[in-house]
Amino acid sequence: MAKTDTTIIVVSRQRYVLGDSAMHQMAQSSVFLSGMGGLGVEIAKNIVLAGVKAVTLHDTKQCETWDLGSNFFIRKDDVSHHRTRVEAVCPRVAELNPYVHVDMLSSALDDNTDLSFLKKYQCVILTEARLSLQRRVNDFCHMQRPPIRFIGCDAYGVCVRVFCDFGEEFEVSDPTGEEPKEVFIQSITQDNPGVITCMDNQPHGLQTGQSVVFREVNGMNELNGSVRQVSVLSPHSFAIGDTSQLQPYAHGGFFVLVKTPKTYRFETLERQLCDPQVLTPDFSKPEAPLQIHAAMLALDTFQEQHSRLPNIGCLQDAEVLLKLTEEVPVNTDLVCCLSRTARGSLPPLAAAVGGLASQEALKAITGKFAPLQQWFYLDAMEVVRPLQSYSAEEFSPRGDRYDGLRACIGESMCLELHKLRVFMVGCGAIGCEMLKNFALLGVGLTTNSGEVCITDPDLIEKSNLNRQFLFRPHHIQKPKSTTAAAATLDINPDLQVDAHLNKVCPATEGIYSDSFYSRLNLVVTALDNVEARRYVDSRCVSNQRALLDSGTMGTKGHTEIIVPNLTESYNSHRDPPEEEIPFCTLKSFPSVIEHTIQWARDKFENAFAHKPSIFNSFWQTHSSAEVVLQRMQSGESLEGSFQVIKLLSRRPSQWEQCITIARLKFEKYFKRKALQLLHSFPLDTRLKDGSRFVLDLSEEAVTRILSEVPIPEYQPSEKVCSTDETAKKPDQMKMPLSSEEEREAIMQLEKAIVTDCLRMTPLQFEKDDDSNGHLDFVASASALRATMYAIEPADRLKTKRIAGKIIPAIATATAAVAGLVALELIKVIGGYEFESFKNCFFNLAIPVVVLTEPAPVKKTLIRDNIYFSIWDCWTIFGHEDFTLSDFMNAVREKYGIEPTMVVHGVKMLYVPVMPGHSKRLKLTYCLSQLSEVNSSS
Repeated sequence: MAKTDTTIIVVSRQRYVLGDSAMHQMAQSSVFLSGMGGLGVEIAKNIVLAGVKAVTLHDTKQCETWDLGSNFFIRKDDVSHHRTRVEAVCPRVAELNPYVHVDMLSSALDDNTDLSFLKKYQCVILTEARLSLQRRVNDFCHMQRPPIRFIGCDAYGVCVRVFCDFGEEFEVSDPTGEEPKEVFIQSITQDNPGVITCMDNQPHGLQTGQSVVFREVNGMNELNGSVRQVSVLSPHSFAIGDTSQLQPYAHGGFFVLVKTPKTYRFETLERQLCDPQVLTPDFSKPEAPLQIHAAMLALDTFQEQHSRLPNIGCLQDAEVLLKLTEEVPVNTDLVCCLSRTARGSLPPLAAAVGGLASQEALKAITGKFAPLQQWFYLDAMEVVRPLQSYSAEEFSPRGDRYDGLRACIGESMCLELHKLRVFMVGCGAIGCEMLKNFALLGVGLTTNSGEVCITDPDLIEKSNLNRQFLFRPHHIQKPKSTTAAAATLDINPDLQVDAHLNKVCPATEGIYSDSFYSRLNLVVTALDNVEARRYVDSRCVSNQRALLDSGTMGTKGHTEIIVPNLTESYNSHRDPPEEEIPFCTLKSFPSVIEHTIQWARDKFENAFAHKPSIFNSFWQTHSSAEVVLQRMQSGESLEGSFQVIKLLSRRPSQWEQCITIARLKFEKYFKRKALQLLHSFPLDTRLKDGSRFVLDLSEEAVTRILSEVPIPEYQPSEKVCSTDETAKKPDQMKMPLSSEEEREAIMQLEKAIVTDCLRMTPLQFEKDDDSNGHLDFVASASALRATMYAIEPADRLKTKRIAGKIIPAIATATAAVAGLVALELIKVIGGYEFESFKNCFFNLAIPVVVLTEPAPVKKTLIRDNIYFSIWDCWTIFGHEDFTLSDFMNAVREKYGIEPTMVVHGVKMLYVPVMPGHSKRLKLTYCLSQLSEVNSSS
């Protein structure tokens, strides 16, 4: 197999994001990356996981203790043996993806270097480079034909920036990466111009000037396969030019947006310094990007003049930096903060901007997605602003791995992180990135009684390796949690990591009890499903614990910060429920490929999982087949018996029978179902509005067997095909048998007792094992059904994504969300005010980054100044003889309200109007039973 093809298999989830063309383009491209500090190694990790052909890592500095707190690939041993950073990092980066050639360069790169060696690269990325060098390299790259794509990245304490120049003309094949939706046609006029009207419930979402391609139009067949430019008339209609000479439109058909390339133009760094194009991530402070731009340019000037960065806590250096910004109105706090922290590092901030910068590198190579034009600035002022009153000693270096972090957040906050007790649920892609951030921040140190508790029941799969960077090929089929814990200790051996293999759900509340939550400081979710998030959120609310949530889908990501008594919880808002496909659509009226794939997946589940499970459950209840046989022969009806034994009658014992069954199934599903549908709904059937109703043996051996299978003549059934979209799928296992089938079942049971065929092996659909035939079944069945309904079949990759419910994933987005969440963790531990916290939504493809304040918690006024919110827990302390009356009196005295009802869950303990409830006032109850009080003033 070709090397590029193997790479694509390894990074399959990324393939859903980038597509085959971009993947092959990456597999032929080389990248030069200079600077192996925290930001540089983040970018290196992401682009090597992505699968570029070759990466050259450049650096000249030696490993220092300081680096241990910012570079997750540098170890204590590298410092003690005086290795250069690139020597230490290169083999560990190469280990991430064996299909990427990673080499290193340690010679000087300065104003005197001959840059001609850069001509062999398609993209050049500079980090930790002086602005003068960035300008020189950028000019060189810009002048090449074709131009070399240039990216400059800098991280100085609490401020980071990214600059992109991809040449004077950079063509992008797909600016958004969104899959065009199929929009169904209601009517097409035969006119000049012809007007297309869409279904009422499906606006077209087009813009004038875009083009669409038509499929499956009946009557006006000339449109099929043709591309027409549109002129929008309304949300449900548009014109497509002259249709007056075409055949009259009959019915059906749909159109799909045709993606057209877009050209972007870039200016050099030199030109952009004076008139920058910036992306604004936080609309609560729209002036911030330009202010950071000015402040960081002043910092560049400071470095040129003094050949160093400002010293930590040096007031004189801060004054010099302020003077350099006198010509531009810049926030004084920002400049002073930048001066104090410039030598420091915030690893989560580097992770966040590293994710964005590496996505830009992939765009530069592939021409997929809209590039950044041209600057991105981000600051973490909210993290450090509450710390400005601390003494200079708080931020001074102490000769350990946390000096870079200490320069930003101070010693006291570092100690708070060290003694943190965190519970993280999930150790997949986001979980691996979070553990890396924990290790660099020193979260949960053994010496400070801190702990990071993690849990994940899953095992490592091959497809995980392209984004779950703590795992390697030799870890496949090992538990994610224990493997991730061991890898995290390689980064920082001082961490205390407790790894579990449990699912967090009601069944494990004995383990993750209220007592367990009471020992925690906060909870982090690294999950891939909503229900699990909702459950963890409910446990955090009931135990008054902060929750940091994040998620990704392809290039999109979100973070949500949930803080007790300040913000709403995850359950406070509900996403619209995922639309289910109506049963009648799946059974009889599929219209898009998703319908046929779901139908095929249902067939797999029913035949290979559901029925065998029901079969086994029956025999677990009735362990003796002889007893079952005797009871059936005596005429006794056993629930489920005939339906279960019916499976025995269809169980093949020879390979030839399997082929025969397959042939008959084919006849049933792909011929007779269609004939029956046409019988029930002839082609001239019309709806109420008058519109038409749309409707391993050798090949030779298999062919021989198929030719000998007797096919009964088709006779139309008079059963009705349901068109009710609210109808549910019937339970086949509860349908009664005829008397003849009962006799056949008894005979089959007699045979089964003799042959001991009373157990089946249910199959769990496994999409990633190409040898098991699961995906082959679904892909083939779906394609056959699609062909039957004149739907364009999906390729194997798309079928795998839909049938396997695969969430597209890419390492760049994962790194970014984990970094943003870890920044918020510092704020939570510091007890910051509500205005300091930030939720984020981003789409790196466009690119868009939006930071917003979380939604504040809603408080309900009870009376006077007494409010109640989801976070409130009113506690009454009782004693052994505490009666219900004592409890109600205590509520009156402590909270000044009159209880009108006492309930526990759904149990009514006291309702005055209920007979006999007054006698309960003298009874004692377990205090947990008195946990809910319904009151009125």
